[in-house]
Amino acid sequence: MTPEEVERGYNNRAAVPEYPQWFAKYATWSQAARDRYQPARDLRYGENPLETLDLFVPVAKPRGTFVFIHGGYWRSLDKDDFAFVAAPFLEQGIAVVNLNYDLCPLVSIGTIVDECRRALAWVVRVGSRHGASTGNVVVGGHSAGGHLTAMMFATDWTAYGMAQAPFAGGVTLSGVHDLAPMVKFSYNVDLKLEAAEAKRLSPVTYGSRTQAPLLMACGADETSEFLRQTKLLWDAWPGNRRHKDGPMFVPGTDHFSVVAEYADPMSELTQATLALF
Repeated sequence: MTPEEVERGYNNRAAVPEYPQWFAKYATWSQAARDRYQPARDLRYGENPLETLDLFVPVAKPRGTFVFIHGGYWRSLDKDDFAFVAAPFLEQGIAVVNLNYDLCPLVSIGTIVDECRRALAWVVRVGSRHGASTGNVVVGGHSAGGHLTAMMFATDWTAYGMAQAPFAGGVTLSGVHDLAPMVKFSYNVDLKLEAAEAKRLSPVTYGSRTQAPLLMACGADETSEFLRQTKLLWDAWPGNRRHKDGPMFVPGTDHFSVVAEYADPMSELTQATLALF
């Protein structure tokens, strides 16, 4: 791909000029979720500045925990922008961990992957002290968070002192699973990826280390590159397919509206994620 093709395929803000309206909606919905559900804020799972999480717990003992990893091309946004994701899960008795991580260029993508590993280890080792369920964990994320989720599936958890992966299922929503195009992307001024590092940090470089079901989804109206990235992982990891007839392409949604489907408890995306528990 030429740099111009990469830009057309991956610059979502250029592809969806109305994206500020979605950011405003996220903020309004997220403040309402925090006001209603009163999460434990900024619990620390590691020593780096943004290794923090918010934990939402349902009224009754939770039957599972959804760990959500936000997007922003590993270089922007924050857990506070996506608290709205918690609402439909809390109403179904599922605790929600809304995860923060440090951002490029202050840290590398490799560091962010390690932070997410530490966060999942925190959930299963410490989460119960704060009201989370540790036995039925689903990890999911949007955009960069989808990439980070897939990297959790590619992790050898025995190297982290665990007999098996610390989750029972996952969701990669609009994830980037082959980072090779990022080397030519304008955002690489912050990501600082070279070809070898991009390959090392690409989930498709590896086989999945777990047979846990992975919902692979994307907005049907996203760019052709994001549709391709979703299909790429579907083809690479047949043992993790959640839907047997292909990835979930959510009708009528683009890169910014697809994650907003989590604001609707009855949406196809929300229901498919709940079905992982």
